[in-house]
Amino acid sequence: MLFNSYPRGNLSQAEIGIIGGSGLYSMPGLTDISETTLQSPFGSPSDAYVLGTLEGRKVAFLARHGRGHRILPSELNFRANIHGFKQLGAERILSVSAVGSLKEEHKPLEFVIPDQFLDRTRHRVDTFFGDGVVAHIAFADPVCPQLSEAVAVACKKAKVVGKRGGTYLCMEGPQFSTKAESNLYRSWGMDVIGMTNLQEAKLAREAEICYVTLAMVTDYDCWHPHHDSVTIDQIIAVLTKNAENACNVVREAVGAMPKERSCKCGSALAHAIVTDRTKIPQPTREKLKLILGKYL
Repeated sequence: MLFNSYPRGNLSQAEIGIIGGSGLYSMPGLTDISETTLQSPFGSPSDAYVLGTLEGRKVAFLARHGRGHRILPSELNFRANIHGFKQLGAERILSVSAVGSLKEEHKPLEFVIPDQFLDRTRHRVDTFFGDGVVAHIAFADPVCPQLSEAVAVACKKAKVVGKRGGTYLCMEGPQFSTKAESNLYRSWGMDVIGMTNLQEAKLAREAEICYVTLAMVTDYDCWHPHHDSVTIDQIIAVLTKNAENACNVVREAVGAMPKERSCKCGSALAHAIVTDRTKIPQPTREKLKLILGKYL
């Protein structure tokens, strides 16, 4: 099957993508709002993309789990979500995600801007490649440094605690950790735990899109002695406040984002494709045209 009908990176639609996680299902402050429902060679994204202008920049917002929070972490079509941003022309993605804290120093209502990930998932598709083409991107530094700096500065402007650096452990879910698992992750020196962002980061790099996670600490993971005393009402209150703070940080970051990228994210595939170009099947060429086109 050939995919001739998909947009090819329409730069007029969005330059910055925003992914909203648990508690963040819309982006206040958007003007000139419209919605677009996209299809990708990999299926349907989580929801319609909400297009608009934020702080003078064209952005596209996507509710990661769908509006109404309908999609499990393991059910997310990460490839379709990232491909949709690529179709819209986004060169940067700010991903907002609710996380649990694995260190006493990362308190609820604080944000962490991790620079590393560790994978504990089991059932995830996390590459665009295969079907006759092999590519190995460099992923030693999975977060865009330019984007990370912009978000850290935005946290200060928004008067929110935003700690730059640390490791996000990505677990499968949907169940939360056992105490044995939580204490194991703490012994490894992990900072926060979530269920979604590693696959986004991998696919964004393959799509040559800058990526950063804004990890909103909701509560301490189950290792904490006071974990069981936290009520659902308290967690929801933190989620609501975190979402408000995240919107302020995203607005500041978008407004101050440099027009030009000075990182290497935009050329991540330049030396990553190892398959003989003449051996790539035509259906795969067409399916990955938006990702690989400039190298073929």
